[in-house]
Amino acid sequence: MTFCTTCALPSLTQFASPGLVEAIVEGTFDRAADPAWETSGASTVEDYAFWCGHLCGMTCLRMALGPDAPSLFDLRDGALKYGAYTVDAEGDIHGLIYAPFAEYAREELGLDATVHRHLTVDEIAGLLDTGRTVMASVHYGIRRPERPAPGRGGHLVLVTARNGDRFHFHNPSGISRETRCTELPLTVFETFFAGRGVSLGPGHGAGSGPGHGAGPRA
Repeated sequence: MTFCTTCALPSLTQFASPGLVEAIVEGTFDRAADPAWETSGASTVEDYAFWCGHLCGMTCLRMALGPDAPSLFDLRDGALKYGAYTVDAEGDIHGLIYAPFAEYAREELGLDATVHRHLTVDEIAGLLDTGRTVMASVHYGIRRPERPAPGRGGHLVLVTARNGDRFHFHNPSGISRETRCTELPLTVFETFFAGRGVSLGPGHGAGSGPGHGAGPRA
């Protein structure tokens, strides 16, 4: 497990082999061939291949919990029990759905999880200043921030700190070490940001409002 030198939290990917993330997300490597799939906690390679592209939120949660967190698929199983993910009749995965996810994080993991259906970058900064981390809904294109943002939302990253007018965050589908633990100016981050998320803090907290997640894209 690799730890971030800025915020000391783990740097984790939603795919079992960090060195294969770029090839997997670009579609040039079959995730079912990931040689490290068993480390995810999945029961079978088929289960891993079906779900790993949808578990950015669980990876953010796992990083927020620290080095003693359950495995990625143990967290997935818990979230499923609370309805934070659903699978429809066609086999399509829907989620992360924020309200049941926050309930799961509070009731089973002891976190103070609060849903923010409407959130600004300035409000994220304020939450960070109180010691919280923020699972923020961004476009997965944030892994290539040198390119214009192709949209907003569809992926979750864990914002852990700020340095002046820059956010430090961990990206579960970052394609390199530099994009997994990285910083961006708030003005650039905002172009990818969908204006919603979930903030996390230690201890049990108050109830959250209804909300829906960022979606399944890696």
